[in-house]
Amino acid sequence: MKYNFDECIERKGTASIKWDYLNEIFGSDDLISMWVADMDFQSPLPVVDAIVERAKHGVYGYTGQEEDFFQAVMNWMQDKHSVETKKDWYIPTPGVLAGISAAINTFTQPGDEIIVQTPVYYPFFSSIESNGRRLVKNPLKLEETRYQMDLEDFEKKITKKTTMLILSNPHNPVGRVWEEDTLRKLGEICKRNDIFIISDEIHSDLVFGDHQHHSFLNFEDFQSHSMVFIAPSKTFNLAGLASASAIIPDEQVRRRFQNKIDAWHIGMLNLFGVIGFQTAYQYGQEWYEQMMAYVWENYKFMCDFVEKRIPVLKVFPLEGTYLVWVDFKGLNLSHEKINELCLNKAKLALDEGMMFGYEGSGFQRFNIACPRSILKEALEKLETEIKKLA
Repeated sequence: MKYNFDECIERKGTASIKWDYLNEIFGSDDLISMWVADMDFQSPLPVVDAIVERAKHGVYGYTGQEEDFFQAVMNWMQDKHSVETKKDWYIPTPGVLAGISAAINTFTQPGDEIIVQTPVYYPFFSSIESNGRRLVKNPLKLEETRYQMDLEDFEKKITKKTTMLILSNPHNPVGRVWEEDTLRKLGEICKRNDIFIISDEIHSDLVFGDHQHHSFLNFEDFQSHSMVFIAPSKTFNLAGLASASAIIPDEQVRRRFQNKIDAWHIGMLNLFGVIGFQTAYQYGQEWYEQMMAYVWENYKFMCDFVEKRIPVLKVFPLEGTYLVWVDFKGLNLSHEKINELCLNKAKLALDEGMMFGYEGSGFQRFNIACPRSILKEALEKLETEIKKLA
C-alpha cells in the first residue's frame, strides 16, 4: 500500500513527550518540535492492526517471547545487514538505555572509566555517571564537514581503570556510518587493552545512499569483548512500546548479562511491545522503504533550502539516522545566542549542540522525520529570524 507521510497527525493531547511537554522542557508550548528522536509518522499499518487486534482480547497478562518473535528479528538482521544470529543470542530489554545501564553494572566496577566519542547521544553521560563510573571523552575529529574517529587520542585516554567504550553506530548526532576498517581498528585497540564495547546500533536500519552499516556482530575476533543493542523503535516509530534487545554471541558474556537482567527484573517486555517488535520486523518492509525515501527527500529539501536561502548555515552530510547536524557557527554568535535565536525567536524546539558535549558548541540537531510541510515551516521561521541579524 501507499503510505501518506505528508499527513500531519495531531500528537498533542496524547501525552507525547515531543509535543505535550514543550512548556516543561523548553519553557514554551508554541514551538515546532524537532528535538527528541521519534517520528511524526504513523507506524506501519500491520503493526497498528496487530496491536488493535490483540487489545480486543481483553486479557493483558504476563507475556513472553515465542519462536516467531526471535525468528522475525533474526530474519531482519540477515536480510538487512547480512548478519547471521541465533535465538539464544537475544536478551530482550525494556529499551536500549535500560540495557546499557545493566551492561555498565555487569562489566564494570564503580570508579571505572568509560569512554564515549563526543559529540554523542547525551544520555550516555548520565548512564555512566549515575552508575558511579567516570566519563572519559574521546572527541571525534572534524575534517571539513565529516567526522572521523581519533584513534590516536583514544589510545592516549586509556588507563588501568578504563574498562568500557560505549559506541554509537550509526553515530548520533553527527550522522556518520562507521567504516568496517575503522571499527576493526577500534576493536583491536579495545581487545588489546581488555576494554568491553557496548555498540548502540539502534539507528542501524536508517542508512542512506551507498553507505553500509557494519555491525560489531560481524567481528568474530571481538565477540568476547562486545555486545550489540538493537530496537525497532527508531526504524518503525515504536519508542513508546519500550522494547529492545541485546545481542550477545559469546556464551560467557551473555550469561553474565542475563544474570544482571534477572537480578534487576527487567527482562519482561510489555505485551504490546512484544506484538509491535515482532510485527514490525515481519511485515514492516513496505512502510520502511517508503519512509526511508521520504526522509531522504526531506534531507535533500533541507539542503537545497539552506544552500539557497540560509547559506550562512552548514548542513552536514547525512549518512545514517534521521537526525541532521547543522553548523550555526557562521553566524558568529555564542551558543547561548544561537539557542535564543532558535528557541525564542524562530520558535523551534531543537536539541542544541552542547547537550552532546562541549564539542557540539555552535550546532543544532534537527529531527526531520516529519511531514515536509512542518520542515518547510521550521526552515522559513529560521530564515526570517536569521535575516533580521543582518
